Amino acid sequence: MENIVFLFNIVLPIFLLILLGVLLKRINIISDVFVKQLATFVFNVSLPALIFLELASVEIDTAFDTKLIVIVILLILFVFGISWLTANIFTKTPKDKGAFIQGSYRSNYAIVGIAMLTGIVDSDHLGKAVMLLAFVMPIFNVLAVIALTVPMNQASSGSIIKTLKEIGKNPLIIAAYFAIPVSIFEINLPSPITITLEYLSDIALPLALIGIGASIDLKKLLTASRLAFIASANKIILFPIISVIAGSLFGLKDQDIIILFILMGTPTAVASFVMAEAMGSNSKMTGNIIAITTLGSIITISVGVIILGMLGVKF
Repeated sequence: MENIVFLFNIVLPIFLLILLGVLLKRINIISDVFVKQLATFVFNVSLPALIFLELASVEIDTAFDTKLIVIVILLILFVFGISWLTANIFTKTPKDKGAFIQGSYRSNYAIVGIAMLTGIVDSDHLGKAVMLLAFVMPIFNVLAVIALTVPMNQASSGSIIKTLKEIGKNPLIIAAYFAIPVSIFEINLPSPITITLEYLSDIALPLALIGIGASIDLKKLLTASRLAFIASANKIILFPIISVIAGSLFGLKDQDIIILFILMGTPTAVASFVMAEAMGSNSKMTGNIIAITTLGSIITISVGVIILGMLGVKF
């Protein structure tokens, strides 16, 4: 019972902040313009500060877990393949296929995932989780381009190259790459800089979660298609289960299993909508998947973490 209470105390505040965002938007305390500005600020300023501080303060030898990184990469490729096969079964429409595939596999790990892991795992494993961002985000983005272009026969080397360039300019990736030498050479930053970064990092996750909630359009759920619900079931039910089984088969234990579960179990990334809209895919379905997985994961992640705890996974 103590473990269940402990896990609820960790998981529920995350989703209460998301629900707060839904409420604040509904009663017009925050607007669509504010939500967009908030997302821009979090993505470009406060979240990079959080990632920089986390990586700069860990031992790279501990954070760089080759086995975990390889397993995560293989797992992402595996669920991407399942998403593609499932899309071919349930729809023949190219625009729907791309939206279905992206919505099924692409996690909001950078925001929701890291927020959860901050309260669940210890500092060494949190360092591992943050280090994974440097590998996970590029893969997610490149696979998204493939998913959104190939079904419509629009794939080209130009689109992949453009995506790689965007990845190189990603503030989260840049923060990680700057933090690594600071950690390796044990560079002590001036206190005013460190304190400023701490202030920014402290507000990163609360603001990000409120922004996610405010971006959810509950009315869209009333018109969500069967495909959106199937993709959402893949995202927050099937793939998290697969991740736990795969991690166990490869010999991972305890908090490494939790990292895999959270990586695969978090809602579909909000950036999926932007890419779907820009690349001519079904952005409406993508928006529905984001809303369904965000609200649905309140239950699936909470229940999943509790079950893992009851099965003996140590936090």
